[in-house]
Amino acid sequence: MRIKNKISNFKILNSKLQKLFFGICIFLIGISANAQCAMCRAALAGDSNTKKAEAVNDGIVYLMVIPYLLVGIIGFLIYRMYQSKKKKAV
Repeated sequence: MRIKNKISNFKILNSKLQKLFFGICIFLIGISANAQCAMCRAALAGDSNTKKAEAVNDGIVYLMVIPYLLVGIIGFLIYRMYQSKKKKAV
């Protein structure tokens, strides 16, 4: 009986840590993501190129998001696969 109680306490602690980690990740994603490489900045410097500079920034952010989405989706699918294996085992 004590072992089952310890296991359930561990699962609750693990769940709380996962929620905390997820919350911190969501908080950090909200940080501004305006970025530009040095060469793009030099090419688009000046007041006349503000629209182009914004377009380049948006393109860089768009290209940066795609790999993160792919990794996130693959991670979620792996997580779901492990969860279904656990349910089948029990």
